[in-house]
Amino acid sequence: MAPGVRLIQKVSSTRTFARIAPHVIPAMDRTVHRLTRGKVLLSAQMLPGLILTVRGARSGQLRTTPLACMPTPEHGDGTWVLIGSNFGRTGHPAWTENLLAHPDDAVINWKGRDIAVRARLLEGAEREEVWRAALAFWPPYATYQARVEREIRLFRLERRATS
Repeated sequence: MAPGVRLIQKVSSTRTFARIAPHVIPAMDRTVHRLTRGKVLLSAQMLPGLILTVRGARSGQLRTTPLACMPTPEHGDGTWVLIGSNFGRTGHPAWTENLLAHPDDAVINWKGRDIAVRARLLEGAEREEVWRAALAFWPPYATYQARVEREIRLFRLERRATS
């Protein structure tokens, strides 16, 4: 474990972090990502991260969101898991609604490369297995889930062929 990770996990589990981080971290990530032409995503220095672009569920406009992700090499190169924790705040994050509405029309920027992906909401035994892996990957997810009544959505993103 990298130095400082336990401290970051402890801080990221607090309610204060849940109030502040959603306003600061994505804005910072978007700016640095744009300025470095997709080469740097600051939050990815702690957790793997990507930039998700998907059409808005209601507006139909493209929405771009920096997100932590869990690469899943055991399912082959080109799959990722997104955890809709919303930092343990009530309500599902908007990007999860967008993926539900447009699962076949998403693109991620992963390590500076744009990749067309298909999103699938995980359910049942598959969700439980991935949730256990997510908790091992980033233990604060347990605190986030305990804080909310909703079930945190998990999505698997798989590379799709582009025409």
